[in-house]
Amino acid sequence: MSQGRKELKSRRSRSAWLWGALLVCSSCSREPAPVEAPGAASTTQEEGGATSSLRELPFVDGLSVTGTFAQKLERPTPLGETTAVHVKLPPAVDPRLEGSLVRVVGTPEDPVVLFRSDTLAELGAIPSSPGPEFFTRFAQLADPERREASEPRGAGGESGEVTRETLLFNGRHPTARFEAPPLDARALRNGDLVAFDGCPLRPTSTQAQWDRTQIIRDPAVVLDPARTWDPCTGAGTKGGVWTFAHLMRQMAQGSGVSPETFVTHWLSRWLNDYQVNGDNVPARRKMYDEVIAPWAAASGTLSSLQQDATTGRWEVVLDRPLDLGIAPFRLLAIVNRVDLARGTGGGHGRLETAGELRFVFGLTRPSPWGRGGTEATCNLKPFTLIVEYGVPRTGCLNVILWAQQWAQLGTHASFDALYRARLTAMTESVVLRGRAPGKGNQNALNQLRTNEIALGGMAEGLPWELREFSLTDEDPGQGTDLPSNGLLRPHTLALTPDDATHDFRTDPDVDSFVRTLVKGGVAQPVQVPGQCTASFAVPSRVQGRPFLGGNSLVVPPTHWEALNVVPTDASEVCARKEFSINTCNGCHFKDTGTTDFSGVNNTAFTHISPTSGIPARLSKFLTGGGAGFMFLVPDAQFGPSVTSWPFADLLRRHQRLYDIAHCTVCGLFLGVDPGFLVQMETLAGVVPLDMPFGSWTPPFKVGPIRDVAVVKQLLELLPGFKADLRDMPLDFHRPPEVFVH
Repeated sequence: MSQGRKELKSRRSRSAWLWGALLVCSSCSREPAPVEAPGAASTTQEEGGATSSLRELPFVDGLSVTGTFAQKLERPTPLGETTAVHVKLPPAVDPRLEGSLVRVVGTPEDPVVLFRSDTLAELGAIPSSPGPEFFTRFAQLADPERREASEPRGAGGESGEVTRETLLFNGRHPTARFEAPPLDARALRNGDLVAFDGCPLRPTSTQAQWDRTQIIRDPAVVLDPARTWDPCTGAGTKGGVWTFAHLMRQMAQGSGVSPETFVTHWLSRWLNDYQVNGDNVPARRKMYDEVIAPWAAASGTLSSLQQDATTGRWEVVLDRPLDLGIAPFRLLAIVNRVDLARGTGGGHGRLETAGELRFVFGLTRPSPWGRGGTEATCNLKPFTLIVEYGVPRTGCLNVILWAQQWAQLGTHASFDALYRARLTAMTESVVLRGRAPGKGNQNALNQLRTNEIALGGMAEGLPWELREFSLTDEDPGQGTDLPSNGLLRPHTLALTPDDATHDFRTDPDVDSFVRTLVKGGVAQPVQVPGQCTASFAVPSRVQGRPFLGGNSLVVPPTHWEALNVVPTDASEVCARKEFSINTCNGCHFKDTGTTDFSGVNNTAFTHISPTSGIPARLSKFLTGGGAGFMFLVPDAQFGPSVTSWPFADLLRRHQRLYDIAHCTVCGLFLGVDPGFLVQMETLAGVVPLDMPFGSWTPPFKVGPIRDVAVVKQLLELLPGFKADLRDMPLDFHRPPEVFVH
């Protein structure tokens, strides 16, 4: 029986909703255990998945899921630190570190050293410990009173209804409901253990909140006549601050060519084959017919596509430049991704960025072009262009201030003039040249991505394709990716294998990678679907062969399977899902249930639809099916007989926004000189460094420290290895989340 027929038979033999057998994996058991599924009345089966009420999730005690506590010390440390910050660490990724009284996270160049809280209490270094799962580092608290004062502002009703309930997310998956305790600054001053996890009150997560603070796609914004230009009707301002033209003009400065040449060169990438990391990316010359030639005609430009007799390469010949002001790319959404805020030290250190700001455009081929056209003559194409900027804010307080600007937008009752003026100031602070002096062309661009079938077609054997471009010089063989001035260059796709040489169902490299490196990075204990995250890096080469691809096709592949994964092994089921959903193929189809070709109940291939009109339709992976719901997607390899994965990503982003904006406390933490790890190895013979699987091998022996006397010696040595003072959030321990989408 074929794999597809087996999967179909399995699906028919179970309830369409089945949350799945709850697979529990620990050091002593991998037996499946049942989990009570929500009642059938609360679940609606749909294309690609099912919607279910978030009220079906269990309610748990808030303190039981608190991951950060702070406690005032009886006396300052020799370095002047006044507060013990206790963070709950999961079991070490490296099994050799079991039972270690010291944990080093981050990287060898920027280490974060933590000591087991129980051991510090035993030594008298802290008043008490929150429990055996907690580790401690010391800090000076910068502003607990600021958070205490900010909590009411974050839930003052200006943004609509408020809620005390928080959804507990494990990675991208909602798993439970709880109420976070409010901050008690007086108790902290008195030396009590005080919880620092999330907001006790925040605006209720609603469609209106998402539309104002997460994915802004209202016509008042995306068709703003002062800031956008609509190629379908000719309405608006050519070169307005939210147009494709404005972004490209800023990006091209410093490239050595005009903005028009910059764009033409980028579009010409589709006219010829090119290679990235050994992956041959075939040409899609319909780029000329569908984009360049019509745009040139609308610009009053004569164009032709000619083949060089010597090189065989195809080139566009224009008698004058394209008119950027009438570009066929129509703004669909402005997207806030402050949830992608990342830190140094492998995700455990200071906040390095405030996440991303994204502009999403849809391709059109209007007839007539511009003035005189209507929505009916727009000719919307299945082609999205996503321009993704790294927000140039560093440091805890600056990231909070950026998040507060987004939260302030949520207080507006409409997309009025003040709302749009504030949003303009925010976007211009990111996209203008010079905002990121250390990046290519001094532009804050992280990457530019495309997702389209307009240049292909299933009949021609050219399915949906995703490509990525950057202002960097990437050398996958050397593992380098350095900012560089110049033109947009093709880039490997983040975390996505070359699907031309690796079969999405049977590839041995994918199978080996998932069942070793990704499985090794799965946080333990693991439960499917409620507790499944993994920390891993995807190298450009696996087993000596190129692995990352230069493009990504969808249908096929629809996702990635690991041939020998055992469906009763929770760690392997989790590892396969974590790997596949972070690829372009899986994220844009089967792993997120983004499979509705009709476009009636969901989207297909895109999470923001380029063909649904204004406002653009959102996928149920994002919305969960609506405020108060989650979207349950059957496991892409095994189907619902093993599990279904719940998603409500805009709710997750909403909570993270308000947690950063109003409920984050900054502390001043002293960094640790890397030389301390050398001294640690000299003293203990090992360094308990816990790095994600797939990272490079550290230059010392890795192992546990289980001797309390050694811990005492390390505490005495630590002041001699102090580095710079850093402002960081108290919940600095946020393990590297493998999110790229």
